[in-house]
Amino acid sequence: MKLLITGGGGQLGLALARRLSPRHEVTTLARGQLDISDAKTCRETLEAVRPDVLLNCAAYTAVDRAETYRDAAFAINADGPRNLGRACGELGIFPIHFSTDYVFDGTATKPYAEDAATNPTSVYGESKLAGEIALADANPAHFIFRLSWVYSNDGANFYKTMLRLGGERTQLRVVADQIGVPNYTADIAASIALVLERNTAELVSCSGLYHLSSAGPTSWCDFARAIFDGAQMSDRVAVGAISTSEYKTAAVRPAYSVLDARRFAATFGGTIPDWRDGLQRCLAERTMSA
Repeated sequence: MKLLITGGGGQLGLALARRLSPRHEVTTLARGQLDISDAKTCRETLEAVRPDVLLNCAAYTAVDRAETYRDAAFAINADGPRNLGRACGELGIFPIHFSTDYVFDGTATKPYAEDAATNPTSVYGESKLAGEIALADANPAHFIFRLSWVYSNDGANFYKTMLRLGGERTQLRVVADQIGVPNYTADIAASIALVLERNTAELVSCSGLYHLSSAGPTSWCDFARAIFDGAQMSDRVAVGAISTSEYKTAAVRPAYSVLDARRFAATFGGTIPDWRDGLQRCLAERTMSA
């Protein structure tokens, strides 16, 4: 199968390319190579590459910065998926798009299913929800996979920030009242590889929205502690728990954003392991590449 990955320089795009390249013909385009907010450029690029499947990893992910630069966030996160969806529909390409747990307001007390009411509390969440709607309107044949707390040894993410700060400080204070599920990009990529074992007609037949997530809810604080335990740094880095109100940010994060991934498992026959298992493998990868 011929694949095109947009946002190929980000942590998810890199993980997908590594996992999918041995089996598929993969073209990746990084941020500077394709501006997905430009409809004409999207059409010309897709027409030139002519993939069977597009995997859109391009996104404006600076959550706090989006509160100030709303137009920039919507240009990439909302206009971009619309442009790609329309071009894919015109050219017979199947689009796969990645969204976020931030489309929810975090007031739930049990994992969010795909049909749960959305109510984003940040510009980032609003723009990502707008992108979901725009893609679905532009092209009814698609996949949207919502993800949460994505991390890896690539790019910028919470996991890497903790390891960096742990090398600089002996004490850290981390929010303990926001609950979600960390997801290692290699595990996400493995799940997408499972999806792509189906042919294009089969993909069209199960089009729609899916939650894709590891198992096991945790807090940012406990995730940080697990990172330091796994990296054998907990003896020299103490992690203290604080509340969201003690850590002011421009954007409001959902207090609870655990995703129910049972629909994905029922449709594709696979599940991502517990997040602790993914963390162990991510840390092992870091050690091997050091």
